This record gives sequence, C-alpha cells and structure tokens, in this order.
Amino acid sequence: MKRINAVIFGVVWVIFLMGSFVFAQEKQDAKGCKDHPLFTRMPNFYISSCVTKEYDEVDFKEPPQGEKRLKVGGRKYVIEYVAQKGFEGKRTSLQNMRNYANAARQIGGSVYEQMSNYMAYIKILKDGKEIWVEFNPYGDDRYYLTFIEKEAMKQEVTADAKFMAEGISSTGHVAIYGIYFDFNKSDVKPESDPALQEINKLLSGNPNLKVFIVGHTDNVGGVDYNMKLSQARADAVVKALTTKYKVNPQSLKAYGVGQLGPVAPNKTEEGRAKNRRVELVEQ
Repeated sequence: MKRINAVIFGVVWVIFLMGSFVFAQEKQDAKGCKDHPLFTRMPNFYISSCVTKEYDEVDFKEPPQGEKRLKVGGRKYVIEYVAQKGFEGKRTSLQNMRNYANAARQIGGSVYEQMSNYMAYIKILKDGKEIWVEFNPYGDDRYYLTFIEKEAMKQEVTADAKFMAEGISSTGHVAIYGIYFDFNKSDVKPESDPALQEINKLLSGNPNLKVFIVGHTDNVGGVDYNMKLSQARADAVVKALTTKYKVNPQSLKAYGVGQLGPVAPNKTEEGRAKNRRVELVEQ
C-alpha cells in the first residue's frame, strides 16, 4: 500500500512539475509593449514586438464596402501577437479576425472584412478621435494589429525671415504654417512664437514693407462660419505681433477669407491641413 501511495505521489508530483514547467515557459510580452486601449488580445497570445511612431501613413480599405483605398495619417502603433507554446493551432485566422470585427461593431465601429486573406479594416470614432485599425494575420498563430490615431502632421519646421522675404519678392505672398490655434478657436497658441519671431524679424528688417495678415481655413463647417473664424485668427495674429513683438500697427492689416483660397483639395486630411494657414500678402 505504501508503495502504491508512493507511486501515486510520484505521478502527481511529476504532473505538478510539468505544469509548473509549462507555466514557467509562458512567454512574456516584449519589453515596453502593451495592448492598445481600444482592444484586448486573443486569449493565450503574447506580444512579441511593437512599434510606435509619432506620425506615419497607412493604406486602408475604407469600411464597410472596402471599395476605396485611402491613406490615413496620424500616430501609429503596430502590435505583433503570437500564440503561447502549447496553444498553437487552437484558433483559426478567421476566428481571430471575427473576434476583433465583432468587438469593433459593438462599440459603433465600421468594419470591412476581406475574406480572401482574413484581413479586417476598422474605423472607429472614440472620444472625439478617429481611429483606424488593420487586422493582418500571418497564419493562425500570429497576427498584427496596426492602429492609426488620425491627426494632421505637426509642422515642426518654420520658414525663416529670409524665406518669407523671398516668397513675397517672387510671388507677392508666402504661407506660414507655424502659427497654431486650437480647434474652432482663434487664440494664438504659445508654440507659434518661433513663426511670429520670424515675421517680426522680416518686418523689422524691411521697415517699408506692409503686409496683409490673411487667415485661411479648410472647408469643414459653413462658409459664413469659416469667414468669421479666419478673420478672428488673422486679428489675433496682428494683435500678437503688435503687442508682444511691438510691430508697427501701420504695417499690418488683417483679413479672413475662410475656405475661399485653398492650395490643396479638401478631400483628405493632408489637403485640409495645408489649407489651414496664415499668409503674408504684400500690400
């Protein structure tokens, strides 16, 4: 009897050790990687790699029909998921895809399922942000999620006074993309200072130069509203230049033309970003 009990104990102990070994072998997520707040992962998958970029563009098929491809730009996350050892082949790519597609629909997302290769393209509006997601399987045991949190690229390079002078000399006007406002507001943001300093430098070095400060918008919103907003923004730039930088008020006049002077189609975010600008126009 003692011998039987010893054998049983030994078998139980081996099973326990094997279970502990399997648990100990469970892969941990790659350092610094975690799930995107929008979705959890499939059970028994770990993150093998991840990439984050402040701004990038990805081709998506537009849900729900997937008839049109378009580039979407913004903050990019790519997460690679791999099945844990011992759980390979437990699910299919179709099952994985459908889980994400159904989860997206439950929170109001629009989904296009590309059944030829079990890819899914998802568009979700959440907390005022437009998020695009691509589900891309590499076999049943590995898949990638690519997220684009849509936004216009932040313009970090500001034209200097010399460039402004050359633009005005050659074409009579120059676009300034380093002046920032909050959405639907006209207050000049502090990060606009480098551009304002260059405008001040331009006018200080050319005391006889007089310019119109012209505000432009994209076509989001009505024409009348955009005319008022662009005028308010042009007025705010003039105020900042004359108060903070002591530019001669006689050198400046503010005008808003709203969406009436586009430099790119308003059909894409990139085009709309180019149209939202302030221009210096020689009087």
